[in-house]
Amino acid sequence: MPVLSTQPVRRFTWRARQRHRPGLQFMVSTGRHHGFESLEESRLLLALDFARVAEVLPQPFRIAFEHVSGRGEHIPDFLAVMPSGDRWLFDVRPRQLVREEDAVKFAAAERIAASAGWRYSVVAGWRQHVHGVLDQLSAQRRPMQDPLGVQAELEEVCGEPQPFGVLVERTPLPAVARAHALHMLWHRRLGVDLSLPLSDASVVWPAGW
Repeated sequence: MPVLSTQPVRRFTWRARQRHRPGLQFMVSTGRHHGFESLEESRLLLALDFARVAEVLPQPFRIAFEHVSGRGEHIPDFLAVMPSGDRWLFDVRPRQLVREEDAVKFAAAERIAASAGWRYSVVAGWRQHVHGVLDQLSAQRRPMQDPLGVQAELEEVCGEPQPFGVLVERTPLPAVARAHALHMLWHRRLGVDLSLPLSDASVVWPAGW
């Protein structure tokens, strides 16, 4: 069925003293807010926004399956539609919280995804610094006006890899250039190594380098 015609299988609820932290995350790539049930899920949505997905569906469907101990049910956390049109099914669970029954549910979800020709992943953690860098870049991910032409100046002076701090200082307005450089990093007009912390010493390079 058309992706946008679906609704979450389970509604998101908020109540006092609940142990998890649900909310709504705005995604520039879809132009809408998307529900999440934990901080770990919100981090995945941020990463998917950086990947510029075409669509994200929370709680997309319910799986009913049989296993050696009986029957089970599972609702995957997200179904993402990638820019190519491919589908990617996600479950989010910190590694230390994955129990044996969870592994069975994830195996069922993986089988379902494979039968539909989709990718499937369990997001159990992140490589060091990745989320911190994405969080910094996301501060300037929304559309920005550039009446002073700062972004064109950044592209002109960034002819080769150089430290982030050096790049912004080479412009007439370093403080303004810093915000625009983050915006350009998010939108792939500049590149940076996501596996390292983002600082003035971080090496950035022009797009396509």
